[in-house]
Amino acid sequence: MKYRFHQVTYVQINGQNIVEMLVINKLKKCLILSMLSLVDAKDENGYMSTDFPLVNYQPRHVHIALGEDSNSFLVTWSTINQTQDSIVLIGKEKLTDQFIGTSKEFVDGGELCSSQFIHTVLVNNVQPNSFLIYSVGSSEGWSPEYRLKTPQTGPNWSPTIALFGDMGNENAVSLPYLQRGALENTFDMAIHVGDFAYDMYEDNGSRGDVFMEQIESIASLIPYMTCPGNHEYHYNFSNYKARFQMPGDDGRMFYTFTFGPVRFFSVSTEYYYYYLEDGMVITQYEWLKTQLQKANSAEERSKYPWIVVFGHRPMYCSNTDRDDCTKYETKTRVGFPPLFDLGMEDLFYDHGVDLAVWAHEHNYERLLPIYNRQIMPGDNPAEPYTNPRAPVHIISGSAGCRERHDGFVPNPPAWSDFRSLDYGYTIMKVVNTTHLHIEQMSVDENKIIDQFWLIKHYHKSFNKKSYITFLEPFYGNDLHFILLVLKLFIFIIALCCIYLLVKSKIRMIVRRNNVYSKV
Repeated sequence: MKYRFHQVTYVQINGQNIVEMLVINKLKKCLILSMLSLVDAKDENGYMSTDFPLVNYQPRHVHIALGEDSNSFLVTWSTINQTQDSIVLIGKEKLTDQFIGTSKEFVDGGELCSSQFIHTVLVNNVQPNSFLIYSVGSSEGWSPEYRLKTPQTGPNWSPTIALFGDMGNENAVSLPYLQRGALENTFDMAIHVGDFAYDMYEDNGSRGDVFMEQIESIASLIPYMTCPGNHEYHYNFSNYKARFQMPGDDGRMFYTFTFGPVRFFSVSTEYYYYYLEDGMVITQYEWLKTQLQKANSAEERSKYPWIVVFGHRPMYCSNTDRDDCTKYETKTRVGFPPLFDLGMEDLFYDHGVDLAVWAHEHNYERLLPIYNRQIMPGDNPAEPYTNPRAPVHIISGSAGCRERHDGFVPNPPAWSDFRSLDYGYTIMKVVNTTHLHIEQMSVDENKIIDQFWLIKHYHKSFNKKSYITFLEPFYGNDLHFILLVLKLFIFIIALCCIYLLVKSKIRMIVRRNNVYSKV
């Protein structure tokens, strides 16, 4: 993936200090006059203009996410200056209820250290399946009224969800379609599968600000759920962590929630590629393992039979860009060599994940049910998505960004069932506990170009292997620890063999030299 770099210098023009920023992008240079730090002109009262700084308390970048329970949601917005309060006013026809939250200063990591205040308010005990109006702000300034339809609660309803990734500030081809879908109540929720704005950190965070304005007409009306992508990594993902508040996330960038009959898991694939030294990839793995075990229990699957995981980087793809998913042993899939531990595919297989949604590749690709690179259809090969024997993967990274498309290899692998380079987004309709319908909307052609039914008459682990019961006192029903020890043992044996081989070789050379010296 490509990035934009900055070079900052300070110059003087007519005695005034001016920040000159050269933005280099594809050999194009733009001169931005971003700040005048000293101005000699005084007004008629003898005051410097800097004695009266501009202030802005008006709310901006309003967006909502689901709360930690089914009748609550999080409202987040930004102000340039700090306000005394962070308030949401909400009601049916009038703003009758008030909820108070908190704010926190966010300082961008760029040269200008631009700051803003991020406000978050938890709104709870809302009436489900009803239209509400709300406004956010404080005594210093209020937003316009927004209208939202609250989702139904519990598992017994059929939500429609927009899924997409890799949508930028530039070339956001799908954005108008998603905006209209939110305005017309076509979608109950949107899931942005990583890579925002391209990139939020650029121009001292101003590109992120503009992007938040672009998605406000979606995210202020329906829950806008997210996960991080590789384009968010700058300054330790600080723009992503500050701007998007997700239920139970607490800055870890992974969380779980329910929506209709679906248990969703949002994961950070970026822990497999950045900041490995902080151990978050292990923390996430153990969390995911524990939460999937719980979600796959008989009690939980009776309430939320569908399990869907979304993260940015795919486990499989058939692209030409040499990304990790084009390799045989993808890190997110099998983990890290030499032991190949911490990969997520075994967790998906063992705990019956029904659908995995990815982005990163700037295209759409639908895979046949797959595990360990093997196609695992249902009992009838002519209907591979009916009671499949492994998770189904889709890649939806074609919402539109400045990097355009990622090409495909000419001859797709057998497990790649449909591919398209059209810009677009995915629509998932959870019809009931057994039927899930997925469509791919092409905005190039303004029509549905792919659709399939995922049918599951039972939801459970795909792994039919019998566990060795005498090991239960040591590690319960999970052989993961035992397999790890065996891999480590094999690795140590291999090192010993190499050591003995090298040692014998050295002895042979020494003996040969001794023979020559005697001669």
